[in-house]
Amino acid sequence: MPNLSENVTRLSPSATFEMAARSAALSASGIDVVNLSVGEPDFNTPDHIKEAARKAIEENYSKYSPVVGYASLREAVCAKLLRENGLVYEPSEILISGGAKQSVCNAVMSLAGPGDEVIIPAPYWVSYPQMVNLAGGTPVFIPTSIAGGFRITPESLEAAITPKTKLLILCSPCNPTGAVYSKQELEALAQVVLRHEGLYVLSDEIYEHICYVDGPFSIAACPGMRERTIVVNGVSKAYAMTGWRIGFMAAPRWIVSACGLLQGQYTSGPCSVSQKAAEAAWNGPQECVESMRESFRRRRNLMVRLLRGIPGLVVNEPEGAFYIFPDCSSYSAKVPDLAMYLLEQAHVATVNGRAFGAPGHLRLSYATSEDRIEEAAGRIKSALKLL
Repeated sequence: MPNLSENVTRLSPSATFEMAARSAALSASGIDVVNLSVGEPDFNTPDHIKEAARKAIEENYSKYSPVVGYASLREAVCAKLLRENGLVYEPSEILISGGAKQSVCNAVMSLAGPGDEVIIPAPYWVSYPQMVNLAGGTPVFIPTSIAGGFRITPESLEAAITPKTKLLILCSPCNPTGAVYSKQELEALAQVVLRHEGLYVLSDEIYEHICYVDGPFSIAACPGMRERTIVVNGVSKAYAMTGWRIGFMAAPRWIVSACGLLQGQYTSGPCSVSQKAAEAAWNGPQECVESMRESFRRRRNLMVRLLRGIPGLVVNEPEGAFYIFPDCSSYSAKVPDLAMYLLEQAHVATVNGRAFGAPGHLRLSYATSEDRIEEAAGRIKSALKLL
């Protein structure tokens, strides 16, 4: 395609959405597919949030919103950060965007450019390196292992830093592994970051409330790190609001201003009605969050137990998010693409770990009912027996 820009031609499609499309096509042909590929809660948005959206429509919130988001929503984010994270921000240090994904991209595009390096622990969310590529930067990966809990160490971080390093991207709880960094682990990483002037951390905390251990703890709360951290979060996962497309960043004012300038030129402010719904999510009752988290915990326990009953799989117990990332190398060595084999043979949609920087693994989402999890595990076990 000679007429496309280099920015586009160096990007790869999202493996998660690609697998979701393939499974949807099979389902449309009448095949019963258990879809464990997409990271989307299967719950409905809570009623009090939907009611806030209806009210916003009635009150004619149908005009352009400010590029940075409504003041009332930015105030709600500040209140949330203080209440839940012990972090003090002013509304001018908050930028509302069209989902946490846009918030991450805003930060990468504003801080990294040609010649800059961005450290990304692997396994990683599929879009992180693509965003760095789009910015013209260079992704630098720190491999982790299932034996090490899929977490980087201060030593591995220090070894990856060069004079060109501009940004470290951390995701805790992590997509795709479910790993959660403890307060002590983040404090140790923060000490490394603080030794390097001009190095910043993008802390992706979108799975914050889907956590089964104490915490999670934001690295921005570590001494000296507030001015070095871009906190990214949103309503998609915790409140089952993926389609509402509201995320935010909390960061030093100069970073927020730069990201607002960027956002103002390619999307402007996010959906007005969605912003009022998000305001109700953060300001309203939180029992819905606790209820969904407990459902995910039960599903996590079920899937871990079932997958550990399949010979040849190495399965750890994730501490957060709604993914399991087993080592399937004993099987993937036998077929070119294990995820495609399971889709075609077992009619179970997963995602090849190669997309996350970890060949030999699969990502399975347990954001579905316990009945479907049991069905999927049974199909996978039967299909793997044939290899």
